Amino acid sequence: MSEQRKITLAAGILSLATLISRFAGLARDMVIATLFGAGLGSDAFFMAFTIPNLLRRFFAEGSLTAAFVPTFSQVREQQGEQAAQRVMVLCWSLLATVMVVVTMLGIVLAPGLVQMIAHGFGEIAGKLELTVSLTRIMFPYIFFVSLLALLTGVLNVYGHYFVPAISPLVLNLAMISSALLLHHRFVMPIEALAWGVITGGVLQLTMTLPVLRRYGLRLGWQWNWCDSTVRRIILLMVPGIAGVAIYQINVVVTRLLSSFLEQGSVSYLYYGQRLFEFPQGIFIVSLAQAVLPTMSRQAAAGEVDEVKRSLRYALSLIVLVTLPAGVGLIVCAEPIFSQLFMQGAFGFADVQQTALALAAYAPGLVFVGISRVIVPTFYALQDTRTPVWISFWTLLANVAFGLLLMGPFQHIGLAAALTLSSVVNSVILLVMLRRKIGRLGLKALWVTTLKALLACAVMAVVVDRVLLLGEWSAGLTPVNAMILSGSIVGGVASYLLVGRLVKIAELKELQVIVQRKLRRG
Repeated sequence: MSEQRKITLAAGILSLATLISRFAGLARDMVIATLFGAGLGSDAFFMAFTIPNLLRRFFAEGSLTAAFVPTFSQVREQQGEQAAQRVMVLCWSLLATVMVVVTMLGIVLAPGLVQMIAHGFGEIAGKLELTVSLTRIMFPYIFFVSLLALLTGVLNVYGHYFVPAISPLVLNLAMISSALLLHHRFVMPIEALAWGVITGGVLQLTMTLPVLRRYGLRLGWQWNWCDSTVRRIILLMVPGIAGVAIYQINVVVTRLLSSFLEQGSVSYLYYGQRLFEFPQGIFIVSLAQAVLPTMSRQAAAGEVDEVKRSLRYALSLIVLVTLPAGVGLIVCAEPIFSQLFMQGAFGFADVQQTALALAAYAPGLVFVGISRVIVPTFYALQDTRTPVWISFWTLLANVAFGLLLMGPFQHIGLAAALTLSSVVNSVILLVMLRRKIGRLGLKALWVTTLKALLACAVMAVVVDRVLLLGEWSAGLTPVNAMILSGSIVGGVASYLLVGRLVKIAELKELQVIVQRKLRRG
């Protein structure tokens, strides 16, 4: 099987698993919106969950994966399975120890941390205190999810993607169950959701252990942290942590600024970003995760031209998926939130404000996708420093745009600031990668992009006018559900049809792969 098809197959497996998890995440957000609306409790929960999520990225998904996967892959290829097993156990021991310390410090220092990122909450009685309480409950989540990230990297190198990718489903189900069954048992009902996070974290880590044993891998405890391979991973992680820190500071800056806006703004941005992340999580993250092991093997073999080819192919897939997804989110923003969230404590005014936030986020989808594919290219080349400096300039751009736009446009301006900073990030990444490895050969990608834009324009007209979505009336009704479903299906069909008419080659390649898999199935 060619490397391109390996990437497509791996991305397809990850996307399927992530799709299932994202639907569960959508159901979770619907439950949260129905039970808690967009107000004091939900604002406090989303702000409190920011801190363990931020540290999770510091120590796990971003920096650890970027440093561990290429090195672990190289050790396995060059030194064999026994050496790979030893490196895994050493990294497991080090990470577990560090995360115990981080978790304990986080629980103790929660008041100061919350004060830094949610200073504006102090103006509303009880809001800051509730955020501190929720932060302390959820902080141990970082311990479980960090170890999960390490095992996910190991399994990905062995070609196993499905179980780690579907683990967020378990987290979402745990949160849904806890919210529905336990919210009435707490003085502050939102606390039930926080305990669901901890339960989900334990289950996520536990479910990966049998899969690990299937590949003959056994966890243990070794203290030889001066090992040269471990030191190399740590050295690669340091700039990676800085880069992830800068990215997460972007999120924290947005949350901090939104805490000074009217009550509900944090929740509007959260719900808008959640739907924005729906296609991002299903495809962008999956493709970035799938392409890293392939590029790492190619880079380890000195095949720079093959790295470029994999990059071009991944960028083409990103453009073909994110462009129509972004346009669809803009056109369907209010109908989607009206149909899925407008019930219980979540009213039509909340729908309108959240839809505006989503419309401001949506144009950034393609640029986030480009960045998420280019950064693993640097990681595969074992360069974790360059993305850090680029992230730093992106942070400054986001702060500048946020301060400029939040006054006249409130939370919509903060969403637009993240979109603009995503553009800055992707452009600088492309320029720096070209300086590092030479011309990338992206001429064909520009042609594909223009064809995809034409197909998106037709899709938008079909959805908004032909399928009567432009005449949408708010309300959770069977008729609206049928209109929305028909519009989505019709929009996808029109995009694919125009794409085939203008001969977008990658669409045909995807169709061939899907047909072969179906025949084998």
